[in-house]
Amino acid sequence: MIGLWNRSLTARFVTIMLLALALSQGISFLLFMDERGQALYKAAKTEFLSRSASVAQVLEATPPELQADILRASNTSYTRFWVSRDFPADADNWRGTAREHLAEPLPSVASLAGTRSATALDPPTPVPASMVAAPLDPARASWGEMPAYAWPLSRPAKFLYLGENNGMGLAVQLKDGSWLNTAFAKKMTNGLWTTQSIISLAVTAVILSICATFIARGMTRPMRRLAVAAEALGRGETVEPLPETGPDDIRQTAVAYNLMQARLQRFVEDRTRMLAAIGHDLRTPITSLRLRAEFVSDDETREKMLSTLDELRAMTEATLAFSREQAAEEPTRNVDLTALVESLCDDLVEIGHDVVVADAPKIGYRCRADALKRAVRNLVENAVRYGGRARVSVLSSASAIEIAIEDDGPGIPADRLERVFAPFFRLEDSRSRETGGIGLGLSIARNIARHHGGDITLTNTGAGLRATISLPHAPPAAETQRPVKPSRKPGLPIAAGARLRPSDG
Repeated sequence: MIGLWNRSLTARFVTIMLLALALSQGISFLLFMDERGQALYKAAKTEFLSRSASVAQVLEATPPELQADILRASNTSYTRFWVSRDFPADADNWRGTAREHLAEPLPSVASLAGTRSATALDPPTPVPASMVAAPLDPARASWGEMPAYAWPLSRPAKFLYLGENNGMGLAVQLKDGSWLNTAFAKKMTNGLWTTQSIISLAVTAVILSICATFIARGMTRPMRRLAVAAEALGRGETVEPLPETGPDDIRQTAVAYNLMQARLQRFVEDRTRMLAAIGHDLRTPITSLRLRAEFVSDDETREKMLSTLDELRAMTEATLAFSREQAAEEPTRNVDLTALVESLCDDLVEIGHDVVVADAPKIGYRCRADALKRAVRNLVENAVRYGGRARVSVLSSASAIEIAIEDDGPGIPADRLERVFAPFFRLEDSRSRETGGIGLGLSIARNIARHHGGDITLTNTGAGLRATISLPHAPPAAETQRPVKPSRKPGLPIAAGARLRPSDG
């Protein structure tokens, strides 16, 4: 439950709504519980008075020899009737008599019919004496006159409270001078949790949960769309602008995101164009210097100048190539990452490199295949160049996908493990193209990995160097999108079989 609370805004919203419902219903029950009890008591008192008046009228209209049968037939499980010759002035004695009558079981149906045949009916349960034996307020201990508006007959009647609020008694004088006595004691349900209240609360909770879920999903849908777009943007993908619709808060968030995306893209494009322009403009002075160097008479000086100019030209060409690739937008698609790495290593083996690939299961991944392949190739070729051989493995864990490249070389000093990722930085100080590259290989590889949301780390193993490309699990593509058909082996995208270019160094 705690995990669902932390993961789902819908669960939080529904839980809060249900807690609010329970709190409001509890307060309502506490506020109106007494009002409900009073309403039940008034209804019971009205029924009691009406029944007593009806019995009095029936007794006056029937012969005296039938009155005992009428009284027995009129008794109920919570009401007793009897006739006394005189008015029961002593209220305490009358309460004792009422308790005795209420404690007597009702006669069976057979006895009322005047037969002795056995009956299958269980004997009625008498009213418990505890219901009419509780202490009574002194102000309500004596007989009181019934007001004319509450008593349906024209003759006066006396009213008396029994031991509990639900217990009451009545005495009304008949035409022959005798008094009809009526005692009432009924336990009324006044609890908070009745069957009706539980059903009503359950139905209300279900309806409220459905409405809250619908509202919460409507609120979180734009947030999920924003999260997916932000993840794709962080991975370097081209993202369509978010729809600027809905309430003001949602619409303003979408507008801010679209503006941020446009500004970032414009910044990257301007930076790439500036880099390309600088690299292009350097070609002219380099060519001019090379022509002038040809006229230097000292052969040794001329060769050194030409070598330096060749290095400048190579760096300029690498910069231009890098800027062109940054400007080009490669589409993101699903590929078999294991097949992509295996195909790359097979190509390197064919041209004479010592590369070994560990067996790995098929790993589907959504990426820019050409760029990722270039990053892996740079690391593998560096491992072969400086470590003699490369051992490549692809692993998938719950947290990330890792492509590890190990070699048997001398490794890299610990204080330079991060510096080697700087553009044009080389561990080899001779600056010779035969012993080292331009110095952009690792920089380009890390840039590609980070554009996919991952990173590259270097670790000295003691027997060589391990370069690890860590990639986060990419969100799945749409269900209608299918991986590109393989061109060289099953599961391999077309891009994986493209022609290999020289290393970036």
